[in-house]
Amino acid sequence: MKKILFVCLGNICRSPLAHAVMQDLIDNAGLTAQFFIDSAGTGNYHVGHLPDARMRQQGAKRGYRVNSRARQIKQQDVDVFDMIITMDESNYADVKQLMSTQHLSKLHRLSDFSNIPGFTEVPDPYHGSATVFEEVIYLIEDACGGLLRRCID
Repeated sequence: MKKILFVCLGNICRSPLAHAVMQDLIDNAGLTAQFFIDSAGTGNYHVGHLPDARMRQQGAKRGYRVNSRARQIKQQDVDVFDMIITMDESNYADVKQLMSTQHLSKLHRLSDFSNIPGFTEVPDPYHGSATVFEEVIYLIEDACGGLLRRCID
């Protein structure tokens, strides 16, 4: 079973959406038994909370159930997960500090799997408008599609 963890800052916008999108792609491909998907935040600001209502609403418009509970990444996640996928450079740097050299090959940026030119990180929509949330969904959908293709090739 391939285990993938998506990570953003608070685990209430980007990483829970990536979790939902990736799970949907996997389920629709009939690969549910081959993957375990989860999400976490580098900070502990929202532990136990549902994702941001705006992200849940925008995700629902596209058919995603964005309903995981926020949690903070733990040291043991580095050992358990095969891939740890971060949303931006700050998340990448924070997670990298948890990892020994032997685990660095597990760490990736979500943008590494995208086909969108110039896309280098998923912007945090928390202080943005509904349009920003929609843009984030588009970026995450594209990159999760690329990630799934990479995982099954």
